[in-house]
Amino acid sequence: MAKPTAADILVDTLIDWNVDTIFGIPGDGINGLIEALRTRQDQIRFIQVRHEEAAALAACAYAKWTGRLGVCMATSGPGGIHLLNGLYDAKLDRQPVLAITGLQFHDLLQTYTQQDVELDKLFVDVCVYNARVMGTNHVENTVELACRTALAYRGVAHITMPVDIQSMPVDASRRSKRNVAEHVSDLMAVSAQLPSDDQLARAASILNGGKKTAILAGQGALGAREEIAALAERLGAPVVKPLLGKAVLPDDSPYSTGGIGLLGTRPSQEALEQCDTLLIAGSNFPYIEFYPEPGQARAVQIELDPQLVGLRYPVEAALIGDTAKVLAELLPRLDYREDRSFLETAQAGMKEWRDLMAERGTRQDMPMKPQVVAHELNKLLTDDAIIATDSGTITTWAARHLMIRGNMQFSCSGNLATMACGLPYAIAAAAVYPGRQVICFIGDGGLTMLMGELATCVKYDLDVKIVVIKNNTLGQIKWEQMVFLGNPEYVCDLQPIDFATVAKGFGLKGFVIEDPAECAETLREALAAPGPVLVEAVVDPHEPPMPPKATLKQAARLAESLARGTPARGKIALTIVSDTVRELV
Repeated sequence: MAKPTAADILVDTLIDWNVDTIFGIPGDGINGLIEALRTRQDQIRFIQVRHEEAAALAACAYAKWTGRLGVCMATSGPGGIHLLNGLYDAKLDRQPVLAITGLQFHDLLQTYTQQDVELDKLFVDVCVYNARVMGTNHVENTVELACRTALAYRGVAHITMPVDIQSMPVDASRRSKRNVAEHVSDLMAVSAQLPSDDQLARAASILNGGKKTAILAGQGALGAREEIAALAERLGAPVVKPLLGKAVLPDDSPYSTGGIGLLGTRPSQEALEQCDTLLIAGSNFPYIEFYPEPGQARAVQIELDPQLVGLRYPVEAALIGDTAKVLAELLPRLDYREDRSFLETAQAGMKEWRDLMAERGTRQDMPMKPQVVAHELNKLLTDDAIIATDSGTITTWAARHLMIRGNMQFSCSGNLATMACGLPYAIAAAAVYPGRQVICFIGDGGLTMLMGELATCVKYDLDVKIVVIKNNTLGQIKWEQMVFLGNPEYVCDLQPIDFATVAKGFGLKGFVIEDPAECAETLREALAAPGPVLVEAVVDPHEPPMPPKATLKQAARLAESLARGTPARGKIALTIVSDTVRELV
């Protein structure tokens, strides 16, 4: 029997760590690894994407959807370089991802040979673990530690291996004397850390002493739905959900006030503006300006990583541990708050907000409003749908009009906020959960960046329903230029693309919606069709993603940008006056 190669050991170690899917593109710098995967394709599948960036984004999404280790693979030089954007998505959203790359021949490195990029040096900033394999007997040790570190520290690990070492047989005689065979283990220890009694008592005292408590529940609270609801009931507290925490509570929960930030709701913003106590549960929401003013509220934070405590708001009690486990310890110490007025005010505000969103979502204007598409799509989502969205104005429509219910999952690129994430995220979802409805709700700018991944959907017959909002502009950048800077819009308009025809060229079914009266029926037909489908929804390019509470400064900057010569300023002004007056007063 032939001796196993270094590549065989790497793939076998991944299988031992329960890795079942790798996203990537083959290349001559990883030929040995690809051969090891070929001979084990019944145990671990390789999903070939069309761009390595998509592989890394899909690996990050795999980790988000499953809670398991996401894995991507790329060849030496440019292949590895292309991974970086998706790996930074994982780093900033704290997801366990392993990147595996090739290097050129070990004895030609640093000699200006072809694709001579030292990827381990390039990846230093993005990784929690980063290793160059130095020989066949080095593989098992490094891969074991890479998997363990990515999972334990919720970050990116990277293994890079020269191409010639990949195909070398493992020879025990070449093992160094301290490298005892099989001294490593694939056992993963999960932290059971809980806060001390003193910290729990301090947190309970702060929360019990408040009268107007708000809960900010982020992605770290996704597994604590029942505990968050019980906490909100106990304290009479509205639950504010940063975007990555959108699925913490159903949007029809009596405690939910929806999102926060520029794409959030007015009741969420008012809850944070008026609260006297704040509980931050599993959130690192980065927009400091939306938190209470420092000194306004006493704060408690539940956080798995001590490094992240107090980064956004000064807290008086830090409860380190898993959100669900910490709340199980904290809840018995909390008093039931008889005064429900703060929650009731938020609930009344949410009724008004939902009425406003329904009004926006049922407009029959031409050109069609983007909110109409989201509003009608929301009605067709199943209770276990997985929704992937992208970065831009599309995020606002998704956050406000796609409502979480049942066991839905929702995600996007959070802290990196990269464009082009939506389709790779949906690909990962459809690959791992083939029986569930998967929706990619994406803008035309984001889809264009990685449009080649439509071929991936067809190649693997992934049941992804892609709804692309086509406004022929980089909408978020356009409005930032005008509203935040007071500058005329510049270089944001996009060359129009016939996405439905392009989709058909890739082998997908393509649909087009231009009339709001036909929106619901077309979406229903598209979602009922088997296999991957693309819906091109042509919408008003001048519809603004208004903040939940527009400020006078923002209005003044917008007026300035229009006066200074923003293209189509007449149509923009008319749209704002006719469509968003309720949000300005």
